[in-house]
Amino acid sequence: MEILTLVALIAAGFYILKSRDQRQRIALLGSHLGRYQIEKLMESLTSGYLRCLGEDDAERRQQIWSLLDSTEEKLAGQFDSFAAEFSRLPEQLTRVSKLPVGIPMATTIFPAASFDFRQALLIHARGIAGVMRNESNRTPKSKAFTMSAELFLMQHTCHWYCKSKTVASARMLARHQTSYEQLLDAVSPETRSAYGALTGQ
Repeated sequence: MEILTLVALIAAGFYILKSRDQRQRIALLGSHLGRYQIEKLMESLTSGYLRCLGEDDAERRQQIWSLLDSTEEKLAGQFDSFAAEFSRLPEQLTRVSKLPVGIPMATTIFPAASFDFRQALLIHARGIAGVMRNESNRTPKSKAFTMSAELFLMQHTCHWYCKSKTVASARMLARHQTSYEQLLDAVSPETRSAYGALTGQ
């Protein structure tokens, strides 16, 4: 009976510490994201892509692509500013555990099994900007597909920072019917290479 009580106390302590850590991360990220319209611009882009791909009239489709180009530019600019701002935070606040589940103080206990969220955001900023500038001369449809993947992978990284990789992957699958592996395959080669080197994926 005493053993069961001890196990219950340890489990409760584990849960409390994990919840506190996650709340702090969510609050920190939210306080910085709240200064920008990144989420709103993301929604405009993704819904705009779907609307454009479903448009039969070529002239109307081109008009929508032009509007989306402007939205992409705004989003890339805002995300670049956000990533630069977040990069000024101290490293102890920005480490992300590579372990599949959330463990309290994991980045302190297992520092080698972690990566710097600030560096990940800079990789995402470069990836989004590169696709926006269309440096690889993608077709509008291909550009939209790659930009969506860049944005979803960035979203996955943010959820990973706040919760865990397992939770982030589950959310991505539930919200966008897309697995983490599919995202990595769909982003630009530059993002895939840099992200893989940082996270060990």
